[in-house]
Amino acid sequence: MSVMTKVVVTGASGRMGQMLIDTINQSDRAVLCGALERPGHPWVGRDIGTAMGGATTGVVVSDDPDKNFAKAQAVIDFTSPAASVAFATLAAQRGLVHVIGTTGLSNDDIDKINTAAQKTIIVRAGNMSLGVNLLVQLTKKVAAALDDDYDIEIVEAHHNQKVDAPSGTALMLGQAAADGRGVNLADASDSGRDGITGARRKGDIGFSAIRGGDIVGEHDVLFATAGERITLRHVASDRAVFARGALKAALWGQNKAAGAYDMLDVLGL
Repeated sequence: MSVMTKVVVTGASGRMGQMLIDTINQSDRAVLCGALERPGHPWVGRDIGTAMGGATTGVVVSDDPDKNFAKAQAVIDFTSPAASVAFATLAAQRGLVHVIGTTGLSNDDIDKINTAAQKTIIVRAGNMSLGVNLLVQLTKKVAAALDDDYDIEIVEAHHNQKVDAPSGTALMLGQAAADGRGVNLADASDSGRDGITGARRKGDIGFSAIRGGDIVGEHDVLFATAGERITLRHVASDRAVFARGALKAALWGQNKAAGAYDMLDVLGL
């Protein structure tokens, strides 16, 4: 009988938190040992199963990360930048695999997470799905093959509750395009056009964000030049693809050396 990896889920009441819990409960390789929420949240003190509208599980929602991390081998974290930085520090102290799907991280946040990764295994990605990570690789290859006569535009669409833009996935794709071209994304990025912007600057990588309804996640990478357009596209219709990827990362990280990893490492791409 294989040993089950004990996993804590942060942000347990959120869309991704609940999907992660369902995914772990269906796994034959992992077991949910903790569910975290912020202090004062109405789910704190309740069984996570009944809080989600199902059967009792024996796992009580807590607002104490240290107590929960003490009994875990991995933590899966789709929360906020400040929370993820704090969780990374605590995971490093406990030697846990920390899988971060949080988006909207600043460069300072990433620096702090990378510092924590010197002491533990941290897998961070703007998107955990296999399809998106293949799209990242394709974007890099196409950008490398085409010169800057081809304008690159990244168009992303998400539900109306998403708080950051461009999405973490869009930024991953933009970085891939920049890497393919051998340019610095910060110098080439053109995001949030409005008003009289003037002509498009040659070599820029553009970003557009759509927010509406319950869109799970759609990303197009457009390469456009005079006379032709190439579009690479990924559409997610179910958050389960992200949850399965995150759990795969948590299991993959067991017994790995400390360091900062991404889903390309997990998937061997």
